[in-house]
Amino acid sequence: MFLEPFQYVLGAVSGGLVGFTLGLFGGGGSILAVPLMVYLVGVPLPHVAIGTSAFAVAANAAGNLLIHARKGNVLWRCAFMYAGAGVLGALIGSILGKAVPGQHLLLLFSLLMAAIGVNMLRRGAGQGTAGASCNREKAPRVLAYGGATGVLSGFFGIGGGFLIVPGLVASTGMPILNAIGSSLFAVMAFGLTTALSYAFSGLVDWPLAAVFIAGGALGGLAGARIAAALAMRQRALTVTFGFMVIVVAGYMALKSLSAV
Repeated sequence: MFLEPFQYVLGAVSGGLVGFTLGLFGGGGSILAVPLMVYLVGVPLPHVAIGTSAFAVAANAAGNLLIHARKGNVLWRCAFMYAGAGVLGALIGSILGKAVPGQHLLLLFSLLMAAIGVNMLRRGAGQGTAGASCNREKAPRVLAYGGATGVLSGFFGIGGGFLIVPGLVASTGMPILNAIGSSLFAVMAFGLTTALSYAFSGLVDWPLAAVFIAGGALGGLAGARIAAALAMRQRALTVTFGFMVIVVAGYMALKSLSAV
């Protein structure tokens, strides 16, 4: 696939916007990667946008995983169990996603975005219990949640942190901070699995992924600094972002329906 140089500039700007929202809101920003690649950058093939964004999301998660690991926020046994089941789910989801016509996939993606936006408006995940672990008794629930979120992540080419975090809390009872840290390992694993599946079919634009990641790193630093300054208004910011996601979802749905 050939893009104009200016489109790669827009790719870096798009990555910056995703990184900024991730830094500012602490999650959910990656859901904007696909619509930005399709409607701002102008990637002509929705499947290429999904495959490329999956790799960019995985790289972003890897960077954040290192930060949380150093702080001791990652429960590795749970992370490996959840991600292990999810990788298989992501592989299945990515195969199914490639079989769906591009515009139909974007329409389904817009419905998922709307659900995420509504969830952000009513966010309130459980806090979990200190000292929670992934033992034999909890293993079936952890594997089931991991596999289910992996399928959705692979199908839509998203990180899925907004699904993985509550999934980890529900299946293990771990504290929300540990769920956030541990989820990044799963996001990275799901993203890489999806990206490799799409790359095998020639559906990843590697230069676009590179500039998107670079822009995301810079945007993330800016978003994190502003988030610290606006910590007392985090709830209001999250609600605002939720409304924005719903609006973008509506735009995507209209564009997709008109193209079907």
